[in-house]
Amino acid sequence: MANNYYPKLTMSKEMINISLANPRGFCAGVERAILIVEKTLEKYGAPIYVHHEVVHNKFVINELKEKGVIFVESLKEIPNSSHVIFSAHGVSKAIVKESNKFNLISIDATCPLVTKVHREVNKLSNDEYTIIMIGHKGHPEVEGTMGQIEKNSLTNQIHLVENIEDVNKLKVSNPNKISYVSQTTLSIDDTKKIIDALKNKYPLIVGPKSNDICYATQNRQEAVKQMFSQHDLVFVVGSKNSSNSNRLLDMVKDKNIDAILIDDMTQFQSKWIKNKKSIGITAGASAPEILVQRLIQKIKKITEVSISEIKGIQETTVFKLPKI
Repeated sequence: MANNYYPKLTMSKEMINISLANPRGFCAGVERAILIVEKTLEKYGAPIYVHHEVVHNKFVINELKEKGVIFVESLKEIPNSSHVIFSAHGVSKAIVKESNKFNLISIDATCPLVTKVHREVNKLSNDEYTIIMIGHKGHPEVEGTMGQIEKNSLTNQIHLVENIEDVNKLKVSNPNKISYVSQTTLSIDDTKKIIDALKNKYPLIVGPKSNDICYATQNRQEAVKQMFSQHDLVFVVGSKNSSNSNRLLDMVKDKNIDAILIDDMTQFQSKWIKNKKSIGITAGASAPEILVQRLIQKIKKITEVSISEIKGIQETTVFKLPKI
């Protein structure tokens, strides 16, 4: 007689080994940006306006919205004399000017590493260099950095390159006075081939005096590399619009290892872990640890697990808050 009282088991209760990457999740710049928003809310009360998403993570954004934060793409959406926070990705000079025009009280949550690149771009511009920006078109950080150069400038130019093909197409007016900067959320591995192509085409090109690459991006990529030989599935906790989360995903897939980007645990599917014996979990620099723990709980509901932490670089960087 058929058993109609118990659901058919679709998975075995065999042990799955889960390894957690280190470092993973929030970097110092993201922690600083979120803290700036929360302290601004505490001091001035809701609503508080933020230009663009303060960080690229859906969970974080939804939590801040519930507390009274309003995210806008245009400063025209903000009532005059209101407080506005500039996101961790930074903004262009035009946005700063527009903020002043509308009498907005601005608070800058730009990551200090991005601010450093802005300073370099402004110095290079003042010295009449042509500047090459290595980054992703449309990314807020790229727009903010390129926006340090006035659009009506005739003597100073800034060009965006995303790949070697862009370098090959590049034409500059003075190849003897040229420099490059990078989007901070690209790793050394991401930019090396492009920088080599630039140096080959323009032997006199100069780069930053010190590395502009975000330490957190590089550290998280080095951490995920340790998972390549040990796991048959890697979860990357992060949002679809997170540049560093997507790069972690690409790195795993490039090694022909199953990889899944997830930031909403209601979308978790048990079939993802079927027949998997070893799972790695990492998280992008804008993803909170609570999402990693919720993912683990989802897996625990399906099967027995053994959890271990992979040793990695210990991050101690802390950025000071601006005056609020």
